[in-house]
Amino acid sequence: MKKEQLSRRNFIEKSGKAGIALGLSATVLPSVFSCNPAHAMTKNLPPIPYTQQPLPYTYNALEPFIDATTMEIHYSKHAATYAKNLAEATVAEGVSSANTSLETLLGNISKYTPKMRNNAGGHYNHELFWKIMGPRQSAKPNKGLTSAITRDFGSYEAFTTQFSDAGKNRFGSGWAWLVITPDNKLKIGSTPNQDNPLMDVSDLKGMPLLGLDVWEHAYYLKYQNKRPDYITNWWNVVNWSFVSDRFDTAIK
Repeated sequence: MKKEQLSRRNFIEKSGKAGIALGLSATVLPSVFSCNPAHAMTKNLPPIPYTQQPLPYTYNALEPFIDATTMEIHYSKHAATYAKNLAEATVAEGVSSANTSLETLLGNISKYTPKMRNNAGGHYNHELFWKIMGPRQSAKPNKGLTSAITRDFGSYEAFTTQFSDAGKNRFGSGWAWLVITPDNKLKIGSTPNQDNPLMDVSDLKGMPLLGLDVWEHAYYLKYQNKRPDYITNWWNVVNWSFVSDRFDTAIK
């Protein structure tokens, strides 16, 4: 067989193998890439929509702990802007909300632009934050979550101290979080800016159960530079029924 024919055969064989590899990467690699243990824990929870949802209470419902003016500006200006910018980013970057849940997007956020990261995180965080709070809430989590808190932090009081410290010590803007990990352990930590524990870029990973916004726009009108006072009073509006339900769903 001539050398020219051998070269042609080698080219065809190599091209065929390359085609198989590309085919596998198109079907296998995305599913592996998107396998985020924290995201998998959200499968039984209603997904957070890409669009801003109505606030589940009136602007003054959380007074005297969070004032009505702060709530109105926080919801109608800051959070609304995240939702608007997220919509723009999804169009620009070819993300379909019909095919990709927000949780999945966050789990692969390193693939996208800073605009997508900041606004997808900001929108998710705030949509969860409104539900984490509420008027006339029970003072403590349910029995199951209380037991887990005692197991992992020693006591409810130790837990609130550690969580509050995570918020107080977050330099600049960000969030404090209580998360549950895939092995059903509770962890406390914080993230900068609008990052959250579902993101593949986050050092803290897990399904968010409780989140506290410590950006200045969340408290400055009432508390000025006194972030610790805001955090102390915030415990009075935590919707422990909602948080406990998330915990119960996560451990199923």
